[in-house]
Amino acid sequence: MRIGYSFWGFLGNGVTDTPDGGRSHRRPFVDALRARGHDIVFLQADRDRLEGGDDLGDAYTFDDGLPGADALFLEWRWAIPGRNTTPCGTEGHTCDLHRQAQLIKHYTVRHRTPTVIWDKDRTLRAESVWRRTAHTLVCEAALAPTPGARSLLFPVAENLVAQADPVALAAQRRNLVLGYVGNQYDRDEPFERFFAPAATQVDHLVAGKWTRTDRWPQVRFVGRIPFEAAADIYGRSLATVLMLPERYSAVGQMTQRIFEAVLAGCLPLAPADIRFVDRFVPKELVVRSGREVIERLSYLREIAGTEQHVDLIAACVERLLLFGLSKQVDTLESVLHGLLPATSTELGAA
Repeated sequence: MRIGYSFWGFLGNGVTDTPDGGRSHRRPFVDALRARGHDIVFLQADRDRLEGGDDLGDAYTFDDGLPGADALFLEWRWAIPGRNTTPCGTEGHTCDLHRQAQLIKHYTVRHRTPTVIWDKDRTLRAESVWRRTAHTLVCEAALAPTPGARSLLFPVAENLVAQADPVALAAQRRNLVLGYVGNQYDRDEPFERFFAPAATQVDHLVAGKWTRTDRWPQVRFVGRIPFEAAADIYGRSLATVLMLPERYSAVGQMTQRIFEAVLAGCLPLAPADIRFVDRFVPKELVVRSGREVIERLSYLREIAGTEQHVDLIAACVERLLLFGLSKQVDTLESVLHGLLPATSTELGAA
């Protein structure tokens, strides 16, 4: 199948000044689709080349026109005032939203091309027409997606999970008790409840775009870091806290931070109000308050390097199989094939 794939971000390391968390899983996902025989053509700008100066070995096809496609796959973009809602060519403008509208008009509306919307940020309105159009289907990275949507989680390659060695990870020297890599967006409440109290007690570090930090003078913020540096911070940290916006936690939508941390041996403490929390972490790592975070960190420091530490890492690694890459590719293929019968006579018409 030829899939037109629209995303706004990077396949490689990209640039530092970007919130694109998709870099941790987008390229493996695409490569797995290609390995199953699908032809992928990217329909947004080649930001790896244009901004990052990386041609990725010319391994991928980008097309700023309207090439023929059997299906359209959209990593959903939404209106960001002052950025993608401004006129083309104005300072600071990004054309991701305009391009997405063009793609939808051409493929989804005009040619009724089977269309899958991956609403990774949960910004597509519940009443959106695309949730009730016969040849479109919405996927969400949640265990309890919106009625009518399918669950398509952020994927992690099974070979990385298989290669993770809990014994070696537990033995690794770590000079931070608590680390966090991620941006501030809609995370003030869990940060205030769970992370900030512990930051007064232990060596810690927060990397990412945090612009409103005056209320937490005790926290060490270091700003955005290169994408590849995240693994180093997690590799230096005994634990992290999984902080989710409420719209994620309510439906069991876990971000890629969990497998970035676990694969580096950094234990993820998870707030109890995350739906399906026991599917993400063992009960020993579930916390209900900042006080419990402090208590768990004290316990983890006591057991660091011991068999109990090894067992906790192993339990976290095992839970990553929920996000297995092959499972997510299976899901997308199932969704696409489910959309084909209604429009099979028009495939390739675009």
